[in-house]
Amino acid sequence: MTRVMPTLRDYKTEKVVKLIQGYSRQKVNDLLVVGCGTGLEAAILAQQLGSRVVGIDVVDNFSPESAQYAHLQLGDAMALEFADSSYDFVYSYHTLEHIQDPFLALKEIRRVLREGGEFWIGTPNRRRLLAYIGSKTATIKQKIWWNLVDWRAKLTGRFRNELGAHAGFSSSELESMLRQFFPQVDNMTNSYYEEIYKDRLQLVKTIEKFYLSSLLFPALYFAGRK
Repeated sequence: MTRVMPTLRDYKTEKVVKLIQGYSRQKVNDLLVVGCGTGLEAAILAQQLGSRVVGIDVVDNFSPESAQYAHLQLGDAMALEFADSSYDFVYSYHTLEHIQDPFLALKEIRRVLREGGEFWIGTPNRRRLLAYIGSKTATIKQKIWWNLVDWRAKLTGRFRNELGAHAGFSSSELESMLRQFFPQVDNMTNSYYEEIYKDRLQLVKTIEKFYLSSLLFPALYFAGRK
């Protein structure tokens, strides 16, 4: 009897896959997910890109369903256990801000990428006014509380990753970091929100038109090439 594997879904990850397909110049055969969580994103990337996908995380919270599509393992982003030039693509979604030395993690990402290899990296936007609004798993009470915690850290000058806040980076900070390791770096933030919120595209375009993205978009997304 043929075993039927489940089709895993996640709206935002599927939209990112579409953006990656439009951005990438090459077939993505080998893809690494740095900070894969349960492995859901890794599984969807494997399904929709037809790639061999490895996902690493510091915590073993991998779902059995995701593990059917991607190889999920414990790993340290600052010391990747892979040979040089092992991957065509590295994907890291809201992970860099949790890493003790993000510069070392980016150096490692560059090392394991093949020449011409590409990346997609997303982090929270440190300049955001509000966050967590689009979270599907959090309650309204949790969203309010988390924003209050963020603002308390901002008002006391402690809204920094290294001080324990879930801050992320400003657009200029993240771009500057990436440019130290990659010759091509492209800000994909506007493209991401235009794709995610197609049903509110006019509002997204208005935010961009009046240069309010840095305050109203809660996260940043960059792509690039080695």
